[in-house]
Amino acid sequence: MLDIKQIKNNLDFVKKGMEKRGAKIDFSLFLENEEKRKKLLLEIEELRHQRNTASDDIAKMKRSGQDAQPSIDKMRSVSERIKGLDKELGVVETDIKEFLIALPNLPHDDVPKGKDDTENRLEKTWGTPREFDFKIKDHSDIGEDLGILDFGRAAKLSGSRFSLYMGAGARLERALINFMLDIHTTEHGYKESLLPFIVNRTTMTGTGQLPKFEEDLFKLDGLDSYLIPTSEVPITNIYAKEIIDESRLPLKFTAYTPCFRSEAGSYGRDTKGLIRLHQFNKVEMVKVTSSDTSFEELESLLANAETILQRLELPYQVVTLCTGDLGFSATKTYDIEVWMPGQDKYREISSCSNCLDFQARRANIKFRRKDAKKPEFCHTLNGSGLAVGRTFAAILENYQQADGTVRIPDALVPYMGGQKVIETES
Repeated sequence: MLDIKQIKNNLDFVKKGMEKRGAKIDFSLFLENEEKRKKLLLEIEELRHQRNTASDDIAKMKRSGQDAQPSIDKMRSVSERIKGLDKELGVVETDIKEFLIALPNLPHDDVPKGKDDTENRLEKTWGTPREFDFKIKDHSDIGEDLGILDFGRAAKLSGSRFSLYMGAGARLERALINFMLDIHTTEHGYKESLLPFIVNRTTMTGTGQLPKFEEDLFKLDGLDSYLIPTSEVPITNIYAKEIIDESRLPLKFTAYTPCFRSEAGSYGRDTKGLIRLHQFNKVEMVKVTSSDTSFEELESLLANAETILQRLELPYQVVTLCTGDLGFSATKTYDIEVWMPGQDKYREISSCSNCLDFQARRANIKFRRKDAKKPEFCHTLNGSGLAVGRTFAAILENYQQADGTVRIPDALVPYMGGQKVIETES
């Protein structure tokens, strides 16, 4: 959520940021409501002052034996007026809050202006895509031919956009999760957490999934609770409504969770394979920092995610998302896109974002500097470290062999119990 003072005091700047995003925002009703709020507050304050003064006068009248009833009746009407104004103020403040909570974050100055992902800015590439001397397949065909993926039976169990891992496939997925968590905890300094997979509306609102993206979520019938779309949601909200001592920052967390997404609006896109599912596994990284260091922490977050692909020797590229592709809560995002030879393109495998104080303001996450009187809002960052299913898919496509088998990356062999090749399973 944006700072209301920033909107009121620097409206032209905010409007330009929204225009750069391509967001068409009408601020006129917000400004009208702000004027209403000010007038109501002044009137309520004046009436309360009158009531307090009258209460003292009534007490004096009673002590002196005077008839205080006319003054009492007058103050009752003042109290009723205050109640009515308080109710009116509540409606206006709700309208203001609903407007603010629907506004996306402002893009950072470094974010390129663009309409969609075709205008993202390439920052760097790593590794050289392998050249094959045989006809290659995509990961879904490789997995099903090896007997380690079964999309048909997954559909029988749950419907479309689900996957069933079997044998070495299930073990490879588990190996990837453990490998990622081990690197992030032992080398990168993140604290591992095991989180609820169900969260309430307040938690979803804190990170920006609600109210705008409710159709993308799985809501539990009869409850105001949701399956998490990413562990960013519960991790970021761990310190909601709390004040953190500055000496503890940055806080760094990592977690494995399944992620649940309805994929609303993605009809016909990536219907085959592991790229776009209703349920998938992900290892997430989240940082809670001071306002001084968040962009430095974004660069290290990106480097942490890149480490996983480098250890797995998977070629990738890094792009800065343009304004038209930027997420709702982010001010700047790097996407890491892994090379998928079966699709002859790079595909997103991690998004690393700085949200500044946008989420912290919604969730009320603050920190206090040494000797400071007032606490400040923290900055929050998040990044995939990595999307496990997409990493699995990239391994199948990049490490496929002419005989249909798949070589296991050297870094994963210890996590596979020494197994070096995945062969056909019955």
